[in-house]
Amino acid sequence: MLKRIKKLLLDNLIIVAIGTTIAIVCLSLIKLSGTGVEIKNIDKAFHSIAYFTLTAAWLFSFYKKPEKKYLIAISCIIFGIIIEVLQASLTVYRTGDFIDVLANSFGVILALIIFNLFLKKKWIN
Repeated sequence: MLKRIKKLLLDNLIIVAIGTTIAIVCLSLIKLSGTGVEIKNIDKAFHSIAYFTLTAAWLFSFYKKPEKKYLIAISCIIFGIIIEVLQASLTVYRTGDFIDVLANSFGVILALIIFNLFLKKKWIN
C-alpha cells in the first residue's frame, strides 16, 4: 500500500511543480493587501521559501533524471530573475529587487542541496 502511495505521489509531482510555478507567477504579479503587521525584510524569507518549494517540486518531478538537476536549478534562478524584471516593468505596485533575486537563489540552492542528500541516501529511488 505504501509503495503505491509513494509511486502515485512521485508520478504526479509534475502537476505540483506546474501549480507551484503558476502560483508564484500570480502571487508575484498581483497586488496583495497588507496585514497591517510589518516585519522588516520578512519578504526575503518568503522569497526563499517560495523558490525552495518551486525548485524542490521540479527536482522531485524529474527524480528519475538526476542529470537534469543543475539545469532545473539554473532555470529556477533565471525564472526568479525574469519575475523580478516583470515586477519592475509591468506593475506600478511592485518593484524588482536584486536582494529578492539573492533570496530566490538561496532557496533554489538550498533545495538542490537537500535533493542531493535525498539522492545520496537513495530515499526516493
